[in-house]
Amino acid sequence: MENKEHLSGIERDLVLQYLMDGNVPVTLTPLEKDKSSSESIHSVPSKVFPVAIKGESIKVHKNGKIYLENPNQSVIGFANKTVKVEFYFNRVGLFFISEVKEEKKSLVLLLPEKINRIKDEEDVTEYDFSAQLYFECKNKKDINEKCIPWEHEQLFNRPVWKSIPLENQKLAKDYLEQFVEEAKIEKNAGNGIQLIPICNYLTYEEKKMEAVQDRKKPLSVLYVDHERIVLGNDGQTEYTPGDEYGLKMCFSIKESPVLSRDIFVTCLVNKIYKAKNDKTCIDFIYTTIQEEDIRYLYEKATKKHLI
Repeated sequence: MENKEHLSGIERDLVLQYLMDGNVPVTLTPLEKDKSSSESIHSVPSKVFPVAIKGESIKVHKNGKIYLENPNQSVIGFANKTVKVEFYFNRVGLFFISEVKEEKKSLVLLLPEKINRIKDEEDVTEYDFSAQLYFECKNKKDINEKCIPWEHEQLFNRPVWKSIPLENQKLAKDYLEQFVEEAKIEKNAGNGIQLIPICNYLTYEEKKMEAVQDRKKPLSVLYVDHERIVLGNDGQTEYTPGDEYGLKMCFSIKESPVLSRDIFVTCLVNKIYKAKNDKTCIDFIYTTIQEEDIRYLYEKATKKHLI
């Protein structure tokens, strides 16, 4: 496929055949037309989440009709509405806009002539904090693992349970109880406050489709203080408890003529937390850190002065 916004006619035919061959999961997001424009279409402003549909629940005909078989209640609610349909074709993210029709007690979509590529969004955010795992001590190997703040947690603020979406709190509570019991036995969780963002991350379902499927992403920073840093990974992690790494933490200091402050530490993989959806969290504890950096991180994380 060439890197352009829309697929050509030949490419569309290939996609149609791909969908007909079956087992292609898709995601539906309800849309509405902008009243100021007959062309502009955007997501419904209310709290509506994309709905994932398994490949076995979709049947595609050669005429481009897509039948949604045995739809659940949330999908039934899309009847007679315009939706954005997203899916991957050979790891390339594609989408089209269609209206959900009712036909003989079934829900049907029509594959339009115009199929679009999902735009590749480059992250140009200037973060106040970021980190980098830059050295693997065991193998004496340079690595470059970028770590950026997770958008659903506020770093350097005491984690609170209400930061976890209400619909995720039951599962999050189950994880928390499990992790607390493990911590009592292993005695490795400190005061345990980092378990809240860990439970938040493990239970948060990210349904956003991307331009390229399964592309390697930066690790998510979930928690930082003067003793540990916790990172999240969307899939299975390659990190193993007991392994040690060199870590660089970068702070932007806006109120100072000094543009940034870098802190270099070594840190040990203390524990791996896993979820049923394959997401993982890696809890690192510092093994070497300068006294002035301990003070800086303590005061930043607790808003208290270390005497």
